[in-house]
Amino acid sequence: MQKQYKALSLLSGGLDSQLAIRVLLEQGIHVEAITFRSPFFGTAKGEAAAKALGVKHHIVDFTEDILEQVQNPAHGLGKAMNPCIDCHTHMIMRAGELMEEWGFDFIATGEVLAQRPMSQNKQSLGVVARCSKYEDLLVRPLCAALLPPTKPIREGWVDVAKLPAFSGRNRTPQMELAATFGLKDYPAPAGGCLLTEKRFGNKLKDLLDHEGLDHDRTNVWLLKVGRHMRLSDDVKIIVGSDQADNDLLEAKAHPDDLRITCPDVPGPTVIAPSNISEEQLKTAAAICARYAKTPSGEPVKVLIENGSESRNISVVPMHPDDVVQYMVVS
Repeated sequence: MQKQYKALSLLSGGLDSQLAIRVLLEQGIHVEAITFRSPFFGTAKGEAAAKALGVKHHIVDFTEDILEQVQNPAHGLGKAMNPCIDCHTHMIMRAGELMEEWGFDFIATGEVLAQRPMSQNKQSLGVVARCSKYEDLLVRPLCAALLPPTKPIREGWVDVAKLPAFSGRNRTPQMELAATFGLKDYPAPAGGCLLTEKRFGNKLKDLLDHEGLDHDRTNVWLLKVGRHMRLSDDVKIIVGSDQADNDLLEAKAHPDDLRITCPDVPGPTVIAPSNISEEQLKTAAAICARYAKTPSGEPVKVLIENGSESRNISVVPMHPDDVVQYMVVS
């Protein structure tokens, strides 16, 4: 009997990564999917796609990998804080390690030649493959016909003649192929990674330049929450933008952080570090009052809690124009 080969395929949940799995399944290959999780990209789309495709799905934490690459990008950063080439390299490297551990034969990805001018040109794809240490066991099913053949192609594990040969940014061919497979529910094309967003990248850079990373990486996960404002080099506050933010800040902030609220009116929860000075605390309270539903220009009561201790102070809400100087969004 002919051996059934096994592929571990990276699955973001986008159309390309779904199609890569689907064309391998068409050749009778056993495919399982792997999706990486970090503070900068989630797994929801990958989970939904794996369920729709009917393949076993593995979720692997990638937090430490991506933080190392952001701080020490061997191939540089993109327009924001995105180390795309290094990130892709390490994802394939991690997948390759799991391929060996779990007894798979090769790795697959949904990359398309020249779809992204910087990270998916022929040179970049080659760099990623070589640096991953699994170059000869990597198949890119959507464009393998346009690339040098790797072992699964040379040995006939995968029939390259039955694969598409996609290249460029035109997605019409992928959409047409998706229709033949009955794939309808796939997300619109988008990066999906917060590191490619300049505003978020500025918040991450600010954190790395000032506080650095805490032991449990809570301060990185909280970058997605609320408005971040720097009062000094060593003091940053986070202001909840809605009730969901408030709840998350209450749950995830460090035990010694201060919680600042306006108890008599709806408004944000503000988290401040324990080393905040009294003057800075008044500034944080005024910012809290600015975002609460308080009368403009009139004093308001602000509650400051630190563990079992609490006290009230009275402040005038800060004028919106004055808040801008503290925002970490430039």
